[in-house]
Amino acid sequence: MALDVRDSRLLDLVDSEATVEQLATGCQFTEGPLWHSIGRYLLFSDIPANKIRRWDAESGMTVFRDPSGKSNGLTYDRGGHLIACEHANRRVSRTTADGDVLTIASHYEGKRLNSPNDIVVKSDRSIYFTDPPYGLSARGGAVSEKELDFQGVYRLSPDGATLTLLVDDFDRPNGICFSPDESILYINDTKRMHVRAFDVQPDGTIANGRVFAEEKGDNGVPDGMKVDVQGNVYLTGPNGIWIFAPDGTHLGIILVPERCANLAWGGDYWKSLFITASTSVYRIECKVEGIAVS
Repeated sequence: MALDVRDSRLLDLVDSEATVEQLATGCQFTEGPLWHSIGRYLLFSDIPANKIRRWDAESGMTVFRDPSGKSNGLTYDRGGHLIACEHANRRVSRTTADGDVLTIASHYEGKRLNSPNDIVVKSDRSIYFTDPPYGLSARGGAVSEKELDFQGVYRLSPDGATLTLLVDDFDRPNGICFSPDESILYINDTKRMHVRAFDVQPDGTIANGRVFAEEKGDNGVPDGMKVDVQGNVYLTGPNGIWIFAPDGTHLGIILVPERCANLAWGGDYWKSLFITASTSVYRIECKVEGIAVS
């Protein structure tokens, strides 16, 4: 059984007989999965290998980009362009229709960002991302000096002209996602083993931060995070993917053989949950669709 059930509501989201299927393996450390709905393929980062890899059912795993700037989180903007958090380059990049990779965020108040980590695009085209210092090392990015004295979470305005610091009191801000109606922004703190929820204000800033959920245990930490259309939160953690109801109740865990780093919705109906875990990529089919990325 692939589930550790803590609340019976978990079985409304994932079938008790569902299995975790390994799709690809042999990587160094997988992160940032992203489903392309038209091409029906998955992109994901292999950070130490400095590659973005691609997986599809026909060809299996291939290389999509080499080098990748030791990318981590990936997403698409509202125009379908690839957005990447690049550890080694300490930037957020956008890939144009012509294939050019352009910097869209690299500095805050004249100082270099730490190493942008995870990212989400709001419906108004603004971009939100976390900036812990994990990439300031040879394996995770490139050996560099930290220029900012905090670990921030940022919003890049829809026109790309203004980078706003939203919050600076996280220890290690990591996974980030919106509730289905975008009224709540969830951000997890890997070091503190919890998720905080913030109310999104009309101007795109956030307020009223509070602890939404906590994790305990070994063999995993809060890292990647996604939400389904019902508002349930899926979060990497000890032994797999922890699932929380919108009220913060811990429903249970999808058990995964390797230590999980991130996850993404995909498949024809956005009910396939793709999981990047250590050296591999896995998939489990769910009953409820996730928030589509397009």
